[in-house]
Amino acid sequence: MEAGGDAGASTTFPMQCSALRKNGFVVIKNRPCKIVDMSTSKTGKHGHAKVHLVALDIFTGKKLEDLSPSTHNMDVPVVRRQEYTLIDISDDGFLSLMTADGDLKDDVKLPEGEVGDKITKLFKEEEKDTLVTVQTAMGEEAAIDAKEGTK
Repeated sequence: MEAGGDAGASTTFPMQCSALRKNGFVVIKNRPCKIVDMSTSKTGKHGHAKVHLVALDIFTGKKLEDLSPSTHNMDVPVVRRQEYTLIDISDDGFLSLMTADGDLKDDVKLPEGEVGDKITKLFKEEEKDTLVTVQTAMGEEAAIDAKEGTK
């Protein structure tokens, strides 16, 4: 990526507010979010209908809201999910993951809370082949789920 350029350009695309849907994704305050609630309000005689969005940051779970005219465009994050095979969990809390091509990826942190516990339980306690789902959006990524792999 070139310095000074808009590095986030390819990570989002514009969509008209009126086309956004619940459970879809949207960017609010430069954060990738999942829409949990939306409502449209009619305004006065010459005003525009406004769309009220309530969304959760897909990485932090923080609630964000936005109010925007329905005719305006908003950025929608490009969200990718990929499954990796878990090879190891490092002492400093990073996951050692293997891609389908056999490449190693070791820059994803073991998440805190439920998902982290699930990964640790499957891998360390039950000693299962563990597949970790990593969600990527706007240059950020996080492990969001894990399941037992099949041999």
